[in-house]
Amino acid sequence: MLTELPTYLDNATLTGLTGSVAQTVGLTAAVADFPAPVGALVSIERQSGDGIEAEVVGFRDKQTLVMPLSNLDGIRRGSPVKLLRSTRTVRVGEGLLGRVVDARGQCIDGRPQPMLYERRSMAGEQISPTQRPPINAPLATGVKAIDGLLTCGQGQRLGIFAGSGVGKSVLLGTMCRYTDADVSVIAMIGERGREVNEFVQRQLGPQGLARSVVVAATSNEPALLRVQAAYVATAIAEYFRDTGKNVLLVMDSVTRFALAQREIGLSAGEPPTTRGYPPSVFALLPKLVERAGRTTAGSITAFYSVLVEGDDENEPIADTMRGLLDGHVWLSRRLAERGHYPAIDVLSSISRLMNEITTPVGQQSARVLRQMLATLNENEDLLSIGAYRQGTNRELDVAVAMKDEINALLRQQVGEQTSLDEVRKAVTQLAEKCARQLTGGNESN
Repeated sequence: MLTELPTYLDNATLTGLTGSVAQTVGLTAAVADFPAPVGALVSIERQSGDGIEAEVVGFRDKQTLVMPLSNLDGIRRGSPVKLLRSTRTVRVGEGLLGRVVDARGQCIDGRPQPMLYERRSMAGEQISPTQRPPINAPLATGVKAIDGLLTCGQGQRLGIFAGSGVGKSVLLGTMCRYTDADVSVIAMIGERGREVNEFVQRQLGPQGLARSVVVAATSNEPALLRVQAAYVATAIAEYFRDTGKNVLLVMDSVTRFALAQREIGLSAGEPPTTRGYPPSVFALLPKLVERAGRTTAGSITAFYSVLVEGDDENEPIADTMRGLLDGHVWLSRRLAERGHYPAIDVLSSISRLMNEITTPVGQQSARVLRQMLATLNENEDLLSIGAYRQGTNRELDVAVAMKDEINALLRQQVGEQTSLDEVRKAVTQLAEKCARQLTGGNESN
């Protein structure tokens, strides 16, 4: 035991560690004589008022860089800094259901704080790939276009790719309200302040909130809290997953998470790379996404919304997320402008696990409807100017005849609830009708 003592001493972190502010650089403060680890939580004392909590984000010229969780007002040269915790944790428990919490895990809905007896690391624990069972069961989302043509599995990770103002938040609210998952965890990152309460009251409603946890970090909060909100939401989802539940994790949006991390990285001295994003952004995205999925205990089915700048589907964050996820759902501004809700462009969307969790009949039915939509899309210009003559192409004739019925299947009213079995039956019946018309059979139902 005596021979092991030096090893323990080398790896130990002093809980009474202190330092002092040497200077401020942008959004960060440089602390001298303070060898705290990256990610540690510290407190900066002020002459007036309470101390400011901050996080260690890096080192430069033998000084430790810390970024406050609020503004730098009241901090001066020589302000004392002390270590609070070397690792970041959040309290979790069943008492979080039906509550709205901030990025620190504190309830902000005006009700008493719940009694929570367990802590989880915000960073999570890495799961071995060999301990992840295959995804073999579907998860109903309550969205007909997804359940019918882009079926999602328990433990799958998908992206909702959209520009601004095309119904992304309403779609996510529908999922959280009508999903078959046991628990929903919603992370609202960088949203406008008014949208949090509107989402809880309108899109989620009492029914959805009762089995949900909402984690909110609005756009006016520091970048660290916006990043931390994503970790807190994922840690809460991991807790419920480990209790044997199927969890739906919704993050709106991962783009604002990336923008917050860009702010942190540039303040810490990282060089900008693609469109000003530092390397840490592209390193953190896979670490965040890989925490979702299925384990032997339960599952986390994750939907990450990606706010596409200028409707450019190849911008850096969108392109990176497409490579990390198990599928993507593209929301079309063109469809949204036509009043088509949800504005899901089925032809531009894909669920990479659909063939693993649906029957051969369901797969064939989805292919038939996709074929009809593709035919309409390819000949849209001819149809719009009236240059197509009926009878020239039988497949196009059938697609035109079935267009309204297909669109009716893919549309739904806000708040409309449908079951997975109902959607599957409707898709199969419509596909069979299309197939009969393609072969010249009976066109009746």
